[in-house]
Amino acid sequence: RGLSREPGARWSEPGCRSCTCQEGRVLCDAVSCSIPCSHPLPPPAGGCCPTCTGCLHEGVARAEGDVFSPSDGNCTVCVCLAGNVSCLSPECPPGSCPNPSPSDCCSCHPAKCSFRGRTYAHGARFSPDGDGCTTCVCQGGEVECSFAPCPILDCPQHQRHLRPGQCCSSCRDPPAPTGCFLDDNGVEFPVGQLWSPGDPCELCICQADGSVSCRRTECLETCPYPIRIPGQCCPDCSAGCTYMGRVFSNNETFPSELDPCLSCICLVR
Repeated sequence: RGLSREPGARWSEPGCRSCTCQEGRVLCDAVSCSIPCSHPLPPPAGGCCPTCTGCLHEGVARAEGDVFSPSDGNCTVCVCLAGNVSCLSPECPPGSCPNPSPSDCCSCHPAKCSFRGRTYAHGARFSPDGDGCTTCVCQGGEVECSFAPCPILDCPQHQRHLRPGQCCSSCRDPPAPTGCFLDDNGVEFPVGQLWSPGDPCELCICQADGSVSCRRTECLETCPYPIRIPGQCCPDCSAGCTYMGRVFSNNETFPSELDPCLSCICLVR
Protein backbone atom coordinates (compact mmCIF):
# COMPACT_ATOMS: atom_id res chain seq x y z
CA ARG A 1 0.00 0.00 0.00
CA GLY A 2 2.88 2.35 -0.72
CA LEU A 3 4.49 1.80 2.69
CA SER A 4 7.99 0.40 3.05
CA ARG A 5 8.48 -2.29 5.68
CA GLU A 6 11.70 -3.56 7.14
CA PRO A 7 12.48 -7.26 6.71
CA GLY A 8 10.93 -9.20 9.63
CA ALA A 9 8.50 -6.41 10.50
CA ARG A 10 5.00 -7.37 11.75
CA TRP A 11 1.83 -5.29 11.60
CA SER A 12 -1.96 -5.65 11.57
CA GLU A 13 -4.23 -5.07 8.66
CA PRO A 14 -8.00 -4.41 8.71
CA GLY A 15 -10.13 -7.54 8.91
CA CYS A 16 -8.11 -8.97 11.80
CA ARG A 17 -5.15 -10.03 9.67
CA SER A 18 -1.57 -10.19 10.89
CA CYS A 19 1.13 -9.51 8.27
CA THR A 20 4.94 -9.88 8.17
CA CYS A 21 7.69 -8.88 5.74
CA GLN A 22 9.84 -11.84 4.75
CA GLU A 23 12.48 -11.78 1.98
CA GLY A 24 10.76 -8.90 0.26
CA ARG A 25 7.32 -10.45 0.38
CA VAL A 26 4.30 -9.66 2.58
CA LEU A 27 2.69 -12.67 4.21
CA CYS A 28 -0.69 -12.19 5.97
CA ASP A 29 -2.68 -14.61 8.12
CA ALA A 30 -5.86 -14.34 10.17
CA VAL A 31 -5.24 -13.20 13.71
CA SER A 32 -5.15 -16.17 16.08
CA CYS A 33 -6.66 -15.36 19.48
CA SER A 34 -5.65 -17.16 22.63
CA ILE A 35 -8.50 -16.85 25.14
CA PRO A 36 -7.46 -17.87 28.66
CA CYS A 37 -10.93 -17.47 30.24
CA SER A 38 -14.30 -19.25 30.00
CA HIS A 39 -16.65 -16.24 29.69
CA PRO A 40 -14.76 -13.51 27.78
CA LEU A 41 -16.27 -10.24 26.70
CA PRO A 42 -16.71 -9.55 22.96
CA PRO A 43 -13.79 -7.80 21.22
CA PRO A 44 -13.72 -4.06 21.88
CA ALA A 45 -14.25 -1.60 19.06
CA GLY A 46 -11.39 -1.97 16.60
CA GLY A 47 -10.14 -5.14 18.30
CA CYS A 48 -10.03 -8.67 16.99
CA CYS A 49 -9.90 -10.88 20.08
CA PRO A 50 -12.30 -11.23 23.03
CA THR A 51 -11.08 -9.85 26.32
CA CYS A 52 -11.04 -11.35 29.79
CA THR A 53 -11.47 -8.01 31.55
CA GLY A 54 -15.08 -8.95 32.28
CA CYS A 55 -17.57 -11.78 31.77
CA LEU A 56 -20.38 -12.50 29.35
CA HIS A 57 -22.90 -14.78 31.12
CA GLU A 58 -26.29 -15.71 29.61
CA GLY A 59 -25.97 -12.81 27.17
CA VAL A 60 -25.37 -10.26 29.93
CA ALA A 61 -22.02 -8.49 30.28
CA ARG A 62 -20.68 -8.55 33.82
CA ALA A 63 -17.91 -6.36 35.16
CA GLU A 64 -14.84 -7.77 36.86
CA GLY A 65 -15.72 -8.81 40.42
CA ASP A 66 -19.48 -8.57 39.84
CA VAL A 67 -21.57 -10.90 42.07
CA PHE A 68 -24.95 -11.97 40.67
CA SER A 69 -27.58 -14.73 40.56
CA PRO A 70 -28.54 -16.55 37.36
CA SER A 71 -31.96 -15.99 35.85
CA ASP A 72 -33.27 -19.48 36.68
CA GLY A 73 -33.14 -19.03 40.44
CA ASN A 74 -32.13 -16.75 43.26
CA CYS A 75 -30.42 -19.35 45.39
CA THR A 76 -27.26 -19.78 43.28
CA VAL A 77 -24.61 -17.04 43.63
CA CYS A 78 -22.08 -16.36 40.85
CA VAL A 79 -18.99 -14.09 40.60
CA CYS A 80 -17.02 -12.79 37.60
CA LEU A 81 -13.24 -13.08 38.02
CA ALA A 82 -10.79 -12.56 35.11
CA GLY A 83 -13.36 -13.55 32.52
CA ASN A 84 -14.38 -16.67 34.40
CA VAL A 85 -17.78 -17.19 36.06
CA SER A 86 -17.85 -19.30 39.19
CA CYS A 87 -21.20 -20.23 40.77
CA LEU A 88 -22.03 -21.65 44.17
CA SER A 89 -25.33 -23.40 44.96
CA PRO A 90 -26.60 -24.04 48.50
CA GLU A 91 -26.18 -27.49 49.95
CA CYS A 92 -29.55 -29.03 50.80
CA PRO A 93 -29.91 -31.78 53.39
CA PRO A 94 -31.31 -35.07 52.09
CA GLY A 95 -34.77 -36.28 53.00
CA SER A 96 -38.22 -34.73 53.20
CA CYS A 97 -39.34 -31.43 54.63
CA PRO A 98 -42.37 -30.98 56.91
CA ASN A 99 -43.46 -27.58 55.61
CA PRO A 100 -42.33 -26.88 52.05
CA SER A 101 -42.28 -23.27 50.91
CA PRO A 102 -41.99 -21.99 47.32
CA SER A 103 -39.41 -19.44 48.49
CA ASP A 104 -37.06 -22.06 49.92
CA CYS A 105 -33.82 -22.60 48.02
CA CYS A 106 -33.75 -26.29 48.73
CA SER A 107 -36.27 -28.40 46.90
CA CYS A 108 -37.78 -30.99 49.17
CA HIS A 109 -40.58 -33.51 49.07
CA PRO A 110 -43.24 -33.47 51.80
CA ALA A 111 -43.43 -36.55 53.95
CA LYS A 112 -45.96 -39.22 53.05
CA CYS A 113 -48.58 -40.59 55.43
CA SER A 114 -49.09 -44.15 56.55
CA PHE A 115 -52.67 -44.89 57.65
CA ARG A 116 -54.21 -48.30 58.28
CA GLY A 117 -51.51 -50.06 56.32
CA ARG A 118 -51.71 -47.78 53.29
CA THR A 119 -49.41 -44.95 52.18
CA TYR A 120 -50.76 -41.61 50.97
CA ALA A 121 -48.93 -38.73 49.31
CA HIS A 122 -48.84 -35.28 50.83
CA GLY A 123 -52.12 -33.46 50.16
CA ALA A 124 -54.06 -36.64 49.32
CA ARG A 125 -57.69 -36.78 50.47
CA PHE A 126 -59.34 -40.12 51.14
CA SER A 127 -62.20 -41.81 52.96
CA PRO A 128 -60.83 -44.61 55.14
CA ASP A 129 -64.13 -46.51 55.22
CA GLY A 130 -65.08 -45.77 51.63
CA ASP A 131 -68.51 -44.42 52.57
CA GLY A 132 -67.70 -40.72 52.43
CA CYS A 133 -68.77 -40.21 56.04
CA THR A 134 -65.19 -39.55 57.14
CA THR A 135 -62.75 -37.51 55.05
CA CYS A 136 -59.02 -37.58 55.81
CA VAL A 137 -56.13 -35.57 54.39
CA CYS A 138 -52.38 -36.20 54.50
CA GLN A 139 -50.48 -33.13 55.69
CA GLY A 140 -46.72 -33.35 56.12
CA GLY A 141 -46.75 -36.94 57.32
CA GLU A 142 -49.78 -36.48 59.59
CA VAL A 143 -53.34 -37.63 58.86
CA GLU A 144 -56.21 -35.33 59.83
CA CYS A 145 -59.77 -36.67 59.62
CA SER A 146 -63.15 -34.97 59.87
CA PHE A 147 -66.69 -36.32 59.93
CA ALA A 148 -69.49 -35.23 57.62
CA PRO A 149 -71.83 -32.79 59.43
CA CYS A 150 -75.34 -34.08 60.07
CA PRO A 151 -78.53 -31.97 60.13
CA ILE A 152 -80.53 -31.42 63.30
CA LEU A 153 -83.58 -33.71 63.38
CA ASP A 154 -86.94 -32.59 64.74
CA CYS A 155 -88.27 -36.07 65.50
CA PRO A 156 -88.01 -38.05 68.77
CA GLN A 157 -85.06 -40.37 69.28
CA HIS A 158 -87.13 -43.53 68.83
CA GLN A 159 -88.22 -42.36 65.37
CA ARG A 160 -84.66 -41.91 64.09
CA HIS A 161 -82.82 -44.57 62.15
CA LEU A 162 -79.71 -44.93 60.00
CA ARG A 163 -80.36 -46.15 56.47
CA PRO A 164 -77.79 -48.37 54.73
CA GLY A 165 -75.17 -46.32 52.90
CA GLN A 166 -76.02 -43.11 54.75
CA CYS A 167 -73.76 -41.19 57.12
CA CYS A 168 -76.45 -39.45 59.15
CA SER A 169 -79.63 -40.65 60.81
CA SER A 170 -82.99 -39.52 59.46
CA CYS A 171 -86.55 -39.47 60.74
CA ARG A 172 -88.75 -42.41 59.92
CA ASP A 173 -91.69 -41.73 57.63
CA PRO A 174 -94.89 -41.24 59.63
CA PRO A 175 -97.44 -44.06 59.35
CA ALA A 176 -100.19 -43.64 56.81
CA PRO A 177 -103.34 -42.13 58.38
CA THR A 178 -106.31 -44.43 58.89
CA GLY A 179 -108.85 -41.67 59.27
CA CYS A 180 -109.51 -38.02 60.07
CA PHE A 181 -109.42 -36.86 63.67
CA LEU A 182 -111.38 -33.74 64.52
CA ASP A 183 -110.00 -31.97 67.56
CA ASP A 184 -113.09 -29.88 68.26
CA ASN A 185 -115.36 -32.79 69.17
CA GLY A 186 -112.97 -35.71 69.33
CA VAL A 187 -114.70 -37.68 66.58
CA GLU A 188 -112.58 -39.72 64.18
CA PHE A 189 -113.98 -40.51 60.74
CA PRO A 190 -112.58 -43.32 58.57
CA VAL A 191 -111.14 -42.58 55.14
CA GLY A 192 -113.97 -42.01 52.65
CA GLN A 193 -116.57 -41.13 55.31
CA LEU A 194 -119.04 -38.34 54.41
CA TRP A 195 -120.62 -36.13 57.08
CA SER A 196 -122.08 -32.71 57.70
CA PRO A 197 -120.26 -30.66 60.35
CA GLY A 198 -123.47 -28.94 61.56
CA ASP A 199 -124.55 -26.97 58.53
CA PRO A 200 -126.82 -29.16 56.37
CA CYS A 201 -125.58 -27.31 53.28
CA GLU A 202 -121.94 -28.25 53.96
CA LEU A 203 -120.66 -31.76 53.20
CA CYS A 204 -117.21 -33.04 54.21
CA ILE A 205 -115.20 -36.14 53.29
CA CYS A 206 -112.19 -37.76 54.97
CA GLN A 207 -109.42 -38.13 52.37
CA ALA A 208 -106.71 -40.81 52.15
CA ASP A 209 -103.96 -38.51 53.45
CA GLY A 210 -105.91 -37.76 56.64
CA SER A 211 -107.08 -34.33 55.53
CA VAL A 212 -110.69 -33.14 55.43
CA SER A 213 -112.22 -31.62 52.31
CA CYS A 214 -115.53 -29.75 52.57
CA ARG A 215 -117.81 -28.05 50.06
CA ARG A 216 -121.15 -26.27 50.22
CA THR A 217 -124.30 -27.20 48.31
CA GLU A 218 -125.76 -24.48 46.12
CA CYS A 219 -129.59 -24.50 46.20
CA LEU A 220 -131.78 -23.57 43.25
CA GLU A 221 -135.24 -22.33 44.29
CA THR A 222 -137.83 -23.41 41.68
CA CYS A 223 -140.92 -22.10 43.48
CA PRO A 224 -141.75 -18.83 45.25
CA TYR A 225 -143.05 -20.33 48.52
CA PRO A 226 -141.04 -23.48 49.33
CA ILE A 227 -141.07 -25.26 52.67
CA ARG A 228 -137.85 -25.28 54.73
CA ILE A 229 -137.48 -28.64 56.46
CA PRO A 230 -135.22 -28.74 59.56
CA GLY A 231 -131.98 -30.66 58.88
CA GLN A 232 -132.42 -30.34 55.12
CA CYS A 233 -130.18 -27.97 53.16
CA CYS A 234 -132.37 -26.78 50.32
CA PRO A 235 -136.04 -25.67 50.55
CA ASP A 236 -138.62 -28.24 49.39
CA CYS A 237 -141.15 -27.31 46.72
CA SER A 238 -142.88 -30.71 46.68
CA ALA A 239 -144.19 -30.86 50.25
CA GLY A 240 -146.35 -27.74 50.38
CA CYS A 241 -146.18 -23.98 50.63
CA THR A 242 -144.96 -21.44 53.14
CA TYR A 243 -146.98 -18.23 53.21
CA MET A 244 -146.66 -15.44 55.75
CA GLY A 245 -144.87 -17.80 58.15
CA ARG A 246 -147.51 -20.53 57.90
CA VAL A 247 -147.16 -23.90 56.16
CA PHE A 248 -149.93 -25.19 53.90
CA SER A 249 -150.23 -28.57 52.22
CA ASN A 250 -150.85 -29.17 48.54
CA ASN A 251 -154.34 -28.02 47.29
CA GLU A 252 -155.10 -26.42 50.64
CA THR A 253 -157.02 -23.12 50.44
CA PHE A 254 -156.66 -20.27 52.89
CA PRO A 255 -157.65 -16.60 53.10
CA SER A 256 -155.17 -13.94 52.08
CA GLU A 257 -153.52 -12.08 54.91
CA LEU A 258 -153.54 -8.92 52.83
CA ASP A 259 -157.14 -9.02 51.62
CA PRO A 260 -159.73 -11.11 53.53
CA CYS A 261 -161.95 -11.11 50.43
CA LEU A 262 -159.32 -13.11 48.54
CA SER A 263 -158.90 -16.85 48.82
CA CYS A 264 -155.48 -18.52 48.14
CA ILE A 265 -154.59 -22.12 47.32
CA CYS A 266 -151.27 -24.02 47.61
CA LEU A 267 -150.38 -25.80 44.39
CA VAL A 268 -147.32 -27.99 44.12
CA ARG A 269 -145.84 -28.13 40.67
